[in-house]
Amino acid sequence: MPNMSLEKNKMPHQDPNVRNKNFQEVALGYTLEQAKDEAERCLQCKHKPCVGGCPVAIDIPAFIQKIKEEDLEGAYEIINRSSSLPAVCGRVCPQETQCEARCVRGIKGEPVAIGRLERFVADWHRLNVEKEPTLAPKNGHKVAVIGAGPAGLTCAGDLAKAGCEVTVFEALHVAGGVLVYGIPEFRLPKAIVHDEIDKLKKIGVTIETNTVVGKAVSIDELFEEGYEAVFVGSGAGLPRFMGIPGENFNGVFSANEFLTRINLMKAYREDAPTPVHHGKNVAVVGGGNVAMDAARCAKRLGAENVYIVYRRSLDEMPARKEEVEHAMEEGIIFKVLCNPVEIMGNENKFVSGLKCVEMELGEPDESGRRKPVVKENSEFLLDVDCVIMSIGTSPNPLIKNTTKGLETNRHGCIVTEESGLTSREGVYAGGDAVTGAATVILAMGAGKNAAHSILEYLKNKE
Repeated sequence: MPNMSLEKNKMPHQDPNVRNKNFQEVALGYTLEQAKDEAERCLQCKHKPCVGGCPVAIDIPAFIQKIKEEDLEGAYEIINRSSSLPAVCGRVCPQETQCEARCVRGIKGEPVAIGRLERFVADWHRLNVEKEPTLAPKNGHKVAVIGAGPAGLTCAGDLAKAGCEVTVFEALHVAGGVLVYGIPEFRLPKAIVHDEIDKLKKIGVTIETNTVVGKAVSIDELFEEGYEAVFVGSGAGLPRFMGIPGENFNGVFSANEFLTRINLMKAYREDAPTPVHHGKNVAVVGGGNVAMDAARCAKRLGAENVYIVYRRSLDEMPARKEEVEHAMEEGIIFKVLCNPVEIMGNENKFVSGLKCVEMELGEPDESGRRKPVVKENSEFLLDVDCVIMSIGTSPNPLIKNTTKGLETNRHGCIVTEESGLTSREGVYAGGDAVTGAATVILAMGAGKNAAHSILEYLKNKE
């Protein structure tokens, strides 16, 4: 008999007042009993609406059925056919707006906890299976991938599974992109990212780090070296600022820099070679997942008060509901319907406060959200000594500036066809380099789509 409970099995977590002082993973994962009980909530719909909500088209009912049968390796194999990074997606994918949003069980209750089940299966495989993968026969084609983030790794994995010789060129000293420099350890342990990348290496993907395409080598030179196609998955790592007075004071960070110092350079360790100034009172400007990550990191570094300053209301906040709830539980203070107008500084050029105005919501703008407008005579000063800007990012222009004929839009994003093809023959792109800052799973979907298009292109060349 199916489990007709209207609620998901609760995810075990660290206590909020314990976890806000450490960088260990917050969510502890399902037990086998919890996973089986949750799997029984799946009705095995014949039309599989959840699959239509998954950017990489995992056969969700099929892998959940395997959990019911306690065939966990079978469940992993089903997921792995579509996703190169299942342990990652199970943790950071916004399932509530994708696969779970289509779940029939969500009509009269909570949807099946698809993401938690995916994480459970991936973690079980990682801890229990030591099977060397079968290498695909080589097809004689050579492809370059720029960027070892979610889009690039997914594209590389699918191409390698098809027999291509794939080399990934990564600018940083480690592979993973935003998975290693952007998402904190307490949400996504780096050991899991490295494990997923090792699996890709075992199926034949070569990764060359410390290679900045556009400086060390150009796309044109890659073609000259024998690569028949190139995928650009270089992300959107260029931070945006508001352009308000005081942004050059000491103690003002972009969220990218702040999180990179913590996640990639381990600034939270006592012996860190590059510690990060975090202040006693911190304001994080923005309302997305990155803002939540920055605020929760600042709290863990020892800040007494951490504020999320967001110009719209809580209902319009783009961050995942779960991340907002976790931040609130950990003591983050939400200052919504507020907007900074100036960063104040002392005589030593250090931040001494954040001047803000109160906002109210007007008519909807082009995004469909109600546009915030300034309340008259509402200016106030927030007592902070550190400000972290988390208002979005855009692609670095380096590749655009060093590649002839590569069309970009006014935001600096690469323009592509639906297939991922750019204005240059043989050059494909996807992920944040095309869309601007978005989610990990959407980047993976773009990488998967581009890999399929590249294989068709190579086949037609033959």
